[in-house]
Amino acid sequence: MDTLHMLLNAVTVIFIAATMFAAGLGATVAALRSLFIRVPLLSLALLANLVVIPLLGWGIGALFGLPSAAFVALVLVASSPGGPFGAKLAMVQKGDVVAGAAMQVLLAAVGSLTFAPTVNGILAAADIGKGVSLDVGVLVRTVALLQLVPFAVGLLLRRYATPTARAWHPTAVAVSNVTFLIVLAGMLVGNWRDVVALLGSLTLLAGFVLAAVAFAVGTLLATGPPERRTTMGGVAAVRNAGPALAAIGIAFGDQPAILGALAALLLSGLAASIPIATVLSGRRSGTAAAPDTMR
Repeated sequence: MDTLHMLLNAVTVIFIAATMFAAGLGATVAALRSLFIRVPLLSLALLANLVVIPLLGWGIGALFGLPSAAFVALVLVASSPGGPFGAKLAMVQKGDVVAGAAMQVLLAAVGSLTFAPTVNGILAAADIGKGVSLDVGVLVRTVALLQLVPFAVGLLLRRYATPTARAWHPTAVAVSNVTFLIVLAGMLVGNWRDVVALLGSLTLLAGFVLAAVAFAVGTLLATGPPERRTTMGGVAAVRNAGPALAAIGIAFGDQPAILGALAALLLSGLAASIPIATVLSGRRSGTAAAPDTMR
């Protein structure tokens, strides 16, 4: 199982890097500039992901009466925005891929700074768990290496070597798709005992509800055409597992109960968000093509 865990970690790294590299190859500086000058969109996205969704995690955990381990895992997930699956969901739903990738990277960077204070505040207010002390520098470097750098490299290739970027883009998307499926399968195989142990509990339902409501919140608290709004919903629904895993290792001694709950919450969250993105994709395939921000 240790070998499987190492392989899954390696494939996850490839998935994150390939997804962000593909997003960069399909982006343009002009498209990114048009996103980041939209102050209302940025403000609403930050409000949704850094304030509303962490509070939703707290509220859902309290409403469902989750045990301490599951409650801690839910708060960790809810407080960690910018998961790389957000960029993938933008591709799946045929949404605004450039806006989704750019927002996901921004949220991952900002979230690496806000994660620990947010978790500390919620757990202290709920009187559950203990303080989370994390090396913010490590989180920032991780986000930079796995997400910012591949995205920037792809963006530079698109700007200065456009033919090469166009030629590489399909391959990068294919690698992202294949590794995405491998990561999903690996999470199921590697944590199936923990997930099965939680069947019949409210933990899986809590993760499902959080992701579905976050998708709705991210969509409602967004501006622009429907493709961009639902893309923001997908970005909000998928949280960043990296800081959560770091917190469990550093502040909670890799407690199996919290790790198992985290895996179950992540999987149930994907079970909610992927079908939503698939339905949106089907609807867009049957109507006029979404605005092409890749050109």
